[in-house]
Parts: sequence; structure tokens; C-alpha cells
Amino acid sequence: MKNFIFISPNFPMTYWKFCAELKKNGMRVLGIGDCPYENLLQELRDSLHEYYKVSSLENYDEVFKAVAFFSFKYGKIDWLESNNEYWLMRDARLRTEFNITTGPKDCDMRKIKYKSAMKEYYAKAGLPTARYHLIEGMDDALDFANTVGYPVVVKPDNGVGANNTYKLQSDEELAFFMEHKDDTVYIMEEFVRGYVQTYDAIVDSKGQPLFESGNISPRSIMDIVNNNSDSVYYLVKDLPDNIRSAGLRTVKAFGVKSRFIHLEFFVLTEDQEGLGKKGDVLGLEVNMRPAGGYTPDMYNYSQETDVYKIWADMVCFDSNTKPTGAHHFCAFYGRRDGNRYKLDDYEIMMKYAGHIVMNGRIPDALSGAMANQMYVANFDTQEELDAFYRDMAEQL
Repeated sequence: MKNFIFISPNFPMTYWKFCAELKKNGMRVLGIGDCPYENLLQELRDSLHEYYKVSSLENYDEVFKAVAFFSFKYGKIDWLESNNEYWLMRDARLRTEFNITTGPKDCDMRKIKYKSAMKEYYAKAGLPTARYHLIEGMDDALDFANTVGYPVVVKPDNGVGANNTYKLQSDEELAFFMEHKDDTVYIMEEFVRGYVQTYDAIVDSKGQPLFESGNISPRSIMDIVNNNSDSVYYLVKDLPDNIRSAGLRTVKAFGVKSRFIHLEFFVLTEDQEGLGKKGDVLGLEVNMRPAGGYTPDMYNYSQETDVYKIWADMVCFDSNTKPTGAHHFCAFYGRRDGNRYKLDDYEIMMKYAGHIVMNGRIPDALSGAMANQMYVANFDTQEELDAFYRDMAEQL
């Protein structure tokens, strides 16, 4: 029996489904987390062969001892994953220390985690990216900003999500940022006039996709977090050919194998000098894990499939029959507490009763990017999708 260690299997809450499918496929699933065992969902407890509680997942020594314990008790560890952006570096270090060969190790992480390093590999994929500069001080930051023109975007070179990401509009805003920033290495990029569309896939050991999807974000995560806005994105009904091509070229350039991935691209909404024409695709960031929050469940609703099983089949058998269910637009809308909306929760649920597939409160840990109350709905036309968003957004 092969051994799979799942780091933090209780977060996000639906990740127990990954564990359940691994168990069905004959894997011994071993969990490591800081949540007390009695507080785990029953479905997760039923999916785990054994669970090792640490006082904090931030404490590397404790997590190392947990992996060592499982290795001593059960033998060779075949896989170790969290499927979580926050723990990717930790996962890689543990794979390196225990010689687990089924995922990225320390030596692979620069191109995966550092936004400046990603640009080299996007270039190998034949995709342009925004000009950038790694900030050292005020003078060089000013020189770059005045070369590319305002606005500019600044964010940690090695960061998670849209944390500490800002759009700066002037020398004065740049000076304020420089005065208050911490010692983190920040990357500054020219502002791209476009929207974000993703290529999401489960990739086998040969770099071939077993499942493909993608989402569009009409609002940037940066603006949602910084402006405390409602959260809006949707899974496309059918993946456009230009995004599929960009995604597959990026998979090849980065050497992606045996992973669930979430690759981000800009699509220009107007001609932009030095970058391309309206409709051109640019590289943004790679994420070597599933899209966050409830997106894995949205994949299932959008394509009438089961990505948890597809991923587990990839892990266990390196094969899978591609999903053949009908495709739909799958829309996410997150509302903020404190706003007064024209249609309340009851009215939304009644009006869209035949479309809403998920709704409920969003955990505080995710509310910065995803708001507080979420609604997920399926639609077959763009017109239906747009009408839903209008109803969700309208305030008194």
C-alpha cells in the first residue's frame, strides 16, 4: 500500500474529498494538521488512516517530526501534498528532506514562487509579460515608475494571493509606500490594461491535461481586497483556444507534471504599447495548486464531473477518462456584510432557485478576497450570467 501525507487536510473545508478519493483508490492517507482530531469533519476522519496533530503548522520542526514518525511507522512516503499555496514551500522542503520524488523539491521552487523568476519561463512559452523591477530604494523605484508611467503595481516577489499588493498612481503614493513597506522584497510592474483569465488543469506525469477549465475575474483580486469590494468571478462554459494554447505552452515551459494547476493570464482590453494588441494574451502568475476557495466544487458543477476523483486517479494510476458532462457557466458572487442590497438573501434564493448550486457563509480566513456571504450558480448563457451579477450587485 502506498503512503500519501496530506498537509492541513481540513482547510479549505472541502479538501476532505481529495482524501476520500485517495482512500477509495487504495492509498493509505495520513494527515498532519493543527486542528484537534475531534474537530475534524467526520468525512475527513473517515478518509484518514491516521492523523498527527501538531501545535502549529508554522513550526517546521514539529511537522518534520510528524513526517518522520509516519515514515518510521509505515515506510516510504510516496506523496506529500497540501494543494495549498501557503504551504507550497514547506511541502517542497519536506519532499527534499525525505526524498519524495512525486512533486517539486527545494530546487524547483524559485520559478514557482518568485514572480520575477516566472517571467523567464513565460518567455520560453512565447508569452510576453509586464515589464518589472525589483525594488531596492526610492531612486530606482522612481526611475522605473517614470519609465513605464503610472499606475504601477507593487507586490511581494514571493507572495500569496493579493496580500500586500497595491496600485500606485503617483510619485507621492510611491513615496508613501516606500516609507511604510517592510523588509520584504517587492516587485514593481507596469500596469496592464486587461482582465484576468486562467487556465486550470489536472496534469499527468507526461504533462498532458486530464481536465481543463478556466475562470474570468471581471475585478482584480487586488482591487477586491484593497477596496473591500464584492467578489466576482466565473468559470467559462468553454475554454477559449487562445487560453488553452497559452496554458499548454506554459505547462511545457515550466515542466509541470502530476499536478493540479491554476495559471493566470492577462487578456488585453486595448492596445498597449510594448505589450500587444487588444485580445492578446500575457503571462501573469503560475500557481501549482488548485484555484482557491470553493473553485474545485465549481469545476464539478460547471462540467458535471468530479475533479477530486480525477486528481486522485492521476495520483494513483496516472490515468483518467476525461470528463464528458455538459458544460455551463458557473458564477461566484461574494457579498460583503454591512452593504444594503436591493434583493436580500431570500429574494435571491427564490429568483434563482433553479440555478444556485451552493450558498452560505465564507470562513473569515477567506473573507478578505472572497467577501462574507457567497452564492454559486450555473447558467447556460452569458446573458443569464450577466443578469445574475446585476441582481447580486444592486444596492439600495
